Amino acid sequence: MIGEFNLYGIYFPWLLVLGVITLGVSWVVRRAMARAGLYRLVWHPALFDLALYLVLLYGMTLISPYVFQR
Repeated sequence: MIGEFNLYGIYFPWLLVLGVITLGVSWVVRRAMARAGLYRLVWHPALFDLALYLVLLYGMTLISPYVFQR
């Protein structure tokens, strides 16, 4: 998705906006996984968190044209 997000005259790229939103979603998912004890099954938590963030960001870019219509 190409474009900008206008916030009181300041333009932000869509990928930055989606990245910030995905950061919050990723935080919630990681907290739920930690509470459920699923991190015991993960070999390298930092790499897993990065991969989870990238998968969630990809998902956000796929659904963003439907959710964030201009």
